[in-house]
Amino acid sequence: MNSRRERNARTALFDGIEEGGIRASSSYSSHEIDEQENDRAIDGLQDRVSLLKRLSGDVHEEVEAHNSMLDRMGNDMDASRGVLSGTMDKFKMVFETKSSRNMFTLVASFVVIFLIIYYLTR
Repeated sequence: MNSRRERNARTALFDGIEEGGIRASSSYSSHEIDEQENDRAIDGLQDRVSLLKRLSGDVHEEVEAHNSMLDRMGNDMDASRGVLSGTMDKFKMVFETKSSRNMFTLVASFVVIFLIIYYLTR
């Protein structure tokens, strides 16, 4: 009786499975279901891949735009550095001569007076 129970339990556990695998009738329907699930998964993956492709393309365009912007900014900084060094050289020349120093003091005082008047009238 105990062996009979074991056989029934074994049959219930492995119902539909033979030594060679799953029975042919259940294999066909299972195979169809697996194919449909695979097709849905493939469609989902294709959507995700196309989304990632678009996103990576957008990121690439942003990176290219930022790189060109940084290049332009670097060129502008180099140009302004050149202008600033030229201006500093001119200031050095102004301070080297005594008469030029007096002229600079006069111009600086006019600029300060102009700024004070501008802020008072504003």
